[in-house]
Amino acid sequence: MVTGASTGMGASAARELARQGFHVLAGVRRDQDADAIRSTGIEPVILDITNDEQVAALAARVSRDPRALHALVNNAGVQVNAPVEALPMAQWRRAFEVNLFGHIAVTQALLPALLRSKGRVINISSIGGKVAMATYGAYAGAKFALEAVSDSLRREVAPLGVQVVVVEPGGVRTEMATRGIAAANHLAAQMTPDQDGRYGSLVQATNTLMASGTASGLTADAAARVIAKAVTTRRPRTRYTAGRDAALIMRLTRILTDRTLDRILAANLRRHYPKGATHAYCG
Repeated sequence: MVTGASTGMGASAARELARQGFHVLAGVRRDQDADAIRSTGIEPVILDITNDEQVAALAARVSRDPRALHALVNNAGVQVNAPVEALPMAQWRRAFEVNLFGHIAVTQALLPALLRSKGRVINISSIGGKVAMATYGAYAGAKFALEAVSDSLRREVAPLGVQVVVVEPGGVRTEMATRGIAAANHLAAQMTPDQDGRYGSLVQATNTLMASGTASGLTADAAARVIAKAVTTRRPRTRYTAGRDAALIMRLTRILTDRTLDRILAANLRRHYPKGATHAYCG
């Protein structure tokens, strides 16, 4: 079962796993997405992971199937970027509903099947689950929480034969980043004049950095191969990074102080500020 399989890593992971011989239930939100991904070995399932009825229907679909459920890939996600002060509470709640609570709901619904099959849960986190850059508070907050939930779940179900694996991608060339930039610009347009004075240039810089990191990042197919490895390896690691940027940042978080990491992130962001802008974040 792969959630968030309409586009990007989810769609690529569904196709890669089908190529390797799995029957893949591919969670999509719209009928046209189902038509686009339906193929040999891929069965689309209409699924909004924040919709209790659709999650229950998925669990019923799995329970009716005589085949064992080998893995759940919790991939669905939404990018929400804005300064902490300026992000409306409704958007904070939406970020956590999709990027955290929805994954927990699907995991709870399918754990009985995974316990029977001694399968595994693959949670797609992010480098944002280890490092929270400016304007990433809501997104990174949910990913940090997903990392913690994954650790707790792993320790609960490992004695019962279920493995829990986290995949932490860096920049990946998908539509999610493009949608994220558009959403960030929409949220920025709603800031008050005072907030725009404080954060307007920062939002522009982080959007430019996001676009740059995405353009130079992994392809969705390359990220999907990492996900497939987490699904199929007999003795998987507890965590896999996807992309050189993710591997580098994970190493830096282990050896640098918070202040040193702040300075490195600020220096990386500085070159993306609009010309003549005040680099308040960069110091």
